[in-house]
Amino acid sequence: MRPTTLDEFVGQQDTLGPGRPLRRAIESDAIPSMVLWGPPGTGKTTFAEIVAHLTGAYFERLSAVSAGVADLRRVVAESQTRRRSGRRTVLFVDEIHRFNKAQQDAILPYVEDGTVTLIGATTENPSFEVNAALLSRTRVFVFSSLSDDDVGTIVDRAMSDPQRGLGDRGLTMTPEARTALIGIANGDARTALNALEFAASAAGAGATLTDQSIAEAVQRRARVYDKGGDSHYDTVSAFIKSIRASDPDAAMYWLARMIEGGEDPLFIVRRLVILASEDVGLADSRGLQIAIAAQQAVHFVGMPEGYYPLAHATLYLALAPKSNSVGRAYGAALDDVRNIRNEPVPLSLRNASTGLMRGLGYGKGYHYAHDDYGVEQTNVPENVAGRTYYHPGDRGAEREFGERTKKRRPE
Repeated sequence: MRPTTLDEFVGQQDTLGPGRPLRRAIESDAIPSMVLWGPPGTGKTTFAEIVAHLTGAYFERLSAVSAGVADLRRVVAESQTRRRSGRRTVLFVDEIHRFNKAQQDAILPYVEDGTVTLIGATTENPSFEVNAALLSRTRVFVFSSLSDDDVGTIVDRAMSDPQRGLGDRGLTMTPEARTALIGIANGDARTALNALEFAASAAGAGATLTDQSIAEAVQRRARVYDKGGDSHYDTVSAFIKSIRASDPDAAMYWLARMIEGGEDPLFIVRRLVILASEDVGLADSRGLQIAIAAQQAVHFVGMPEGYYPLAHATLYLALAPKSNSVGRAYGAALDDVRNIRNEPVPLSLRNASTGLMRGLGYGKGYHYAHDDYGVEQTNVPENVAGRTYYHPGDRGAEREFGERTKKRRPE
């Protein structure tokens, strides 16, 4: 069912729709070197095949999983021969993120001088996986997950096409089955077609495909979570920001996405421990205690039951009052440490462990706070005396801390 023309191509209309720059470049046989970035089943390889069909250039395809520098050198040598006869070469590298630095460096000069026009496909963020030098010589086009309507169009074509699809088998599909299949695909055309093919084979010619037969063909919805890639970082970012925004429902959703996607539970709970100080802080110091308790519980209990303490800590932190004064106080102090001369520790604050030290004035003038809590003394070098780093928030327990701080600090 792979399309052979741009008119057949489903999805990516922002990139490949009529009149778009990339489509015009393909139709005029003037394609630039590019990297296609998007999740599986969105048409990256299909697009490359269409380019192979439409362009007048010679089309060479490599998989970064199996190809090495020797393969690249062979492609370059053959491309140079074709170029002398006036024919260009388009090199398609599938999973280009799997090329190491040496492999990417090997192809760089030939992309730059036009020996090959590179089309790389990747599911990983090219900003991190493709050398900056190579990336600067290519255009990045983002392929998005297909919409449910797009997947539905592909499924309908497969059911009706007698040459490439299932149109010659006399099959029918209930509306419920179609809806189930689209939902299972989760924006991945390949998943939808594989599930449809398996269900059709199991049902036999002339059968009616039901939602049950679709469910049996695919036991689990296609996941878009990649715990080693962009989804890992994007999802945990959404998780943390939902807790910070005091949205327990969104926080639960992203937690479930991460757990269902196979994320390391200790990674999740580490982020909760950080958030407990960074975003809840002194507004509710119990948040840090609960986050640490969740870490211990998850480590002790393991999964799958570990989702209970993870959910417990997530909900508590989402519902807790928020303050970022801890991070702000440390950041302000760190700024002074880095930008203001670091004067020696005042003599009064130094331990007078020996007679020599006492003779040099160590500890002289130090006031033992427990003798009188009302006596004030300078506890920092003179060049930063009077600087304030901690500015309490006005939520939760920190309101009381704010009152204490006002009493201690001189007007």
